[in-house]
Amino acid sequence: MAFELPDLPYAHDALSDAGMSQETLEYHHDIHHKAYVDNGNKLIEGTEWANASLEDIVKGTYDKGAVAQSGIFNNASQHWNHTQFWEMMGPTGRSMPSELERALTDSFGSVDAFKDEFQAAGAGQFGSGWCWLVKDGDGSLKVTKTENGVNPLCFGQTALLGCDVWEHSYYIDFRNKRPAYLKNFLENLVDWENVASRM
Repeated sequence: MAFELPDLPYAHDALSDAGMSQETLEYHHDIHHKAYVDNGNKLIEGTEWANASLEDIVKGTYDKGAVAQSGIFNNASQHWNHTQFWEMMGPTGRSMPSELERALTDSFGSVDAFKDEFQAAGAGQFGSGWCWLVKDGDGSLKVTKTENGVNPLCFGQTALLGCDVWEHSYYIDFRNKRPAYLKNFLENLVDWENVASRM
């Protein structure tokens, strides 16, 4: 089925006070994400993927042995990643639900320890990519990082939280300070209620 650019779940200026400017969202959502949608639609037209779901396209075109992924995968996975990313942030939901807090403490020792591991994964991702909090197939929680557009769907995992560490996600507001962007993401941008709902 054709990809569609979702509207942001909040106004373009809704996250400005939390460290993500209107300019960033206009570039990131309206230009970068739209390009993945437009390019993806062109690439799947007339192929076996033309009527498949987005999730099936991502899983079906991921080649775990490839040095570089196909154009269909790259655009489909980045469309999926960004759709989740917008929903994982918000101007509300800053208080962490108790069930999520317990799960993070059980898995990482404390919420602060989880945040430290998440920030380290994002800062340590060489080049473009993402860092994630995922629920693995056995129900355990772990922090992972992926290159370029690769995401947890490729490994049978459930994405609970993802942070885009491509430069276009943070350069306007944080220049080259990726660690500061990651810290601000966790402290001021995450909608923890959305994260908890994914468990």
